[in-house]
Order: sequence, then C-alpha cells, then structure tokens
Amino acid sequence: MSLRSDHPALPRIREVVEEFSLFDDWTGRYEHLIEQARSLRPLDERHRVEANRVHGCQSQVWLVARVESGRVRFEADSDALITRGLVALLVRVFDGLEPADIAEADTDWMAEIGMQDHLSTTRKNGLDAMVRRLRTLAAASERGNPSNLPT
Repeated sequence: MSLRSDHPALPRIREVVEEFSLFDDWTGRYEHLIEQARSLRPLDERHRVEANRVHGCQSQVWLVARVESGRVRFEADSDALITRGLVALLVRVFDGLEPADIAEADTDWMAEIGMQDHLSTTRKNGLDAMVRRLRTLAAASERGNPSNLPT
C-alpha cells in the first residue's frame, strides 16, 4: 500500500485485508466476499437508472453519491452477487471520505486480498470501472457538481 500513514481509508483497508487473511484458500475468501454482498444495503429502486449505472461492468452495477458535510457518501448495488460483494468493499472503504482522500487512495489492497488473482478478466475490468466511477463522482462532488445526488 502506498497511502500516507494518516490517510483516513487506511484503517478500513487494514480491517478488510485482515478479515480476508483469516481464510487460507480462495473458497473462504469467496464466501466472505458473498457475505459482504449480503451486508450491502439494497439501493432504492428510484436510483437504479441508466444515469447511475457503472459502464464497463458485465453485470449491472449502480453507484450513486451525495455530499454530507464535505464528505462523499456512496450507495451502490449490483444484480450479480460477486460484483455486489466487490462494490460493497469499495463502498466500505471509500464511503464518507473527503473527495481529495478518495482521489489519492489506491486499490492495491484488492490484490492483497486475492481479488486480482481470482477474478476473471471481465470482473477485473468491472472492478476498474467501479473505481473510476467512484473517483469521478468524488471529483464532481469536490467541484460542487455531483452527477447523481440521491434525493
């Protein structure tokens, strides 16, 4: 990880890495990813619209952002369980951070928990698309112009 030691995402990332390190094999990590998917609060149907879709994912993924006290709050969902688990991890790590912190955070931790080795190429591309979308929404909120604020 190349984050500065006081980066606000670091404790969350360490927690995720530690959780996944408890599993000796991919099967356990896969099951934990599914648990993450199940823990994600469902996205309100009114936000499951094309404007909130993450393009570049094989599955349907919706990601919305709003700003609260200068921090970006994310909500997300997917129609596929594994993809839902991946977006749940991203929301878990990035939700509530300031836009600049989101911009400088890396996703090297995904490799640490085995995602880069065990995801198909299409899922890796989808993961990259989700990260780009998070950063785009954060940058827009920093400019005071979020592209999709839930009401």
